[in-house]
Amino acid sequence: MWHKPHLLTAISDLLFLMAGAALLVAAVLWAAPRMQVLPIDELSVTHELREVRRQEIDLALGPLLRGNFLTVNVDAVRLALEQLPWVRRAEVWRKWPSIIEVRIEEHQAAAFWGDGQDRLVNTHGEVFAASLSREQPLPKLSGPAGSAGEVLRRQEEFTTILQPTGRQPTQLTLSPRLAWLLKLEDGLLVELGREQAKAPIRARLQRFVDYYPTLSDTRHGRPIAVDMRYPNGFALRFAAGTVQDIKGKK
Repeated sequence: MWHKPHLLTAISDLLFLMAGAALLVAAVLWAAPRMQVLPIDELSVTHELREVRRQEIDLALGPLLRGNFLTVNVDAVRLALEQLPWVRRAEVWRKWPSIIEVRIEEHQAAAFWGDGQDRLVNTHGEVFAASLSREQPLPKLSGPAGSAGEVLRRQEEFTTILQPTGRQPTQLTLSPRLAWLLKLEDGLLVELGREQAKAPIRARLQRFVDYYPTLSDTRHGRPIAVDMRYPNGFALRFAAGTVQDIKGKK
């Protein structure tokens, strides 16, 4: 190769060309923010939002959109959006030549979580911190850390089983010992206890549904709680502290 001057000349020209291109790219990247080349003209949200407010988005992204179309960090924009209370997931991309487009998946609240009003469970069984913008008749769920998905699933299952009673469950609690406690909209407590192979929770709740029409016909009046933890019966608790055992069917 050293004896072929024309080849050495071609290689040298190529290297100079590559070096010049690299310098040009570096110069453009350096100068673009300063010369306001390709400024961002619009931040476009691709669909209507229910809970996330536009001013929240503008406030969160303001510092991140001070560059231009080429220099804006779309990953940083996405992460900033996902820090907003009602944003479950966000996607961000560039649309030539001056638009940043955003797609946001909002949380859909399915229930309150815990004792307060600022923690919610979405339809995926995930707990998130946010406040409702309008009043909604959501049930209240609680349980050990990491159990929100299971509690929500049981809430939906119990709601279906209870339909013949005309009553909706308004609270469902899973204790640290994994015992279930259900509260209906009329205030009646239903103690379901722990899952058992011989007496599954579902079967115990179905037995409650079967006997529900007769609960207000007892001589003590309407009970305040029903203990369904028995394998083939249940006990009623009344406001005066009286307990009545009733043998049911298996």
